[in-house]
Amino acid sequence: MKKISLVLYPLLLAGLLLAPFLGAYPVFVMKLLCFALFAAAFNLLLGFAGLLSFGHAAFLGCSAYVAGQAMKAWGLTPELGLLAGTLTGALLGWVFGALAIRRQGIYFAMITLALAQMMFFVALQARFTGGEDGLQGVPRGKLFGLIDLSDDLTMYYVALAVCVLAFLLIVRTVHSPFGQVLKGIKENEPRALSLGYDVSRFKLLAFVISAALSGLAGSLKTLVLGFATLSDVHWTASGQVVLMTLVGGLGTLSGPLVGSAVVVLLENKLGEFGSLLARITTIEWFNTLGESVTMVTGLIFVVCVLAFRKGIMGEVVAFMARRRP
Repeated sequence: MKKISLVLYPLLLAGLLLAPFLGAYPVFVMKLLCFALFAAAFNLLLGFAGLLSFGHAAFLGCSAYVAGQAMKAWGLTPELGLLAGTLTGALLGWVFGALAIRRQGIYFAMITLALAQMMFFVALQARFTGGEDGLQGVPRGKLFGLIDLSDDLTMYYVALAVCVLAFLLIVRTVHSPFGQVLKGIKENEPRALSLGYDVSRFKLLAFVISAALSGLAGSLKTLVLGFATLSDVHWTASGQVVLMTLVGGLGTLSGPLVGSAVVVLLENKLGEFGSLLARITTIEWFNTLGESVTMVTGLIFVVCVLAFRKGIMGEVVAFMARRRP
């Protein structure tokens, strides 16, 4: 798998570099990259530390609002806006983690969900967020005062660079001694305790790193699209990232990338696919497929749980392991 990864990742990067010249819409691909980073950050917490959080939308959405407000009202440059959003995610992650890691299992998940819903109502009532209208008109500005991001192509390569660097940080974290301790805690927490590791400290640090990277994803999404809305901080965004991770493959580095691509493509292209099926089969019902995104996504989730328990990339890894002499 290591040899295969050394080939596939460069091919993926080359494809992303050439995507705008192959007919892909840059803004759509940037949105996909932001969700891929969000899913990869969540996978660091669940897939490698074994901590199921139902509140990751708080880090994505609150960081999106702070970054948007920093760039729109405070006049900060894009890099400082992204930094402000990332620090917001890290700070919220520290607060959430300090309260939640005292519990395990479903109690941990419910505490993160409750805290995230509190942040949702704060975002709904706060004046600067715009309430149900959202925070709109966020300027892209100039990166470091030199690079004009108003051009979609320039913005695309900046977003790609940010996501690649963040993904490399996740890879380095997973393969570091810290990452190996996280895996040990996930597999056998009492044994990690008996070996002298401060399990709570490792969990909290993993939570903060995951929240910070989720905040970076939300900040980048605001910079790309020019707005932040309540959907970013709603509990459905937390469920969506869980779905992305499970469909792609929990505990695999490439799984969240595949899962986010599947879910985002379904949400945005299902209507077009339904129209194509309607023309081919002359069945008029397929034209309404775009209105049934939730149903189709749920069906895919059920199929993955029943037939592909390890997710898409998890099953690929297992298949390669079985074929290894």
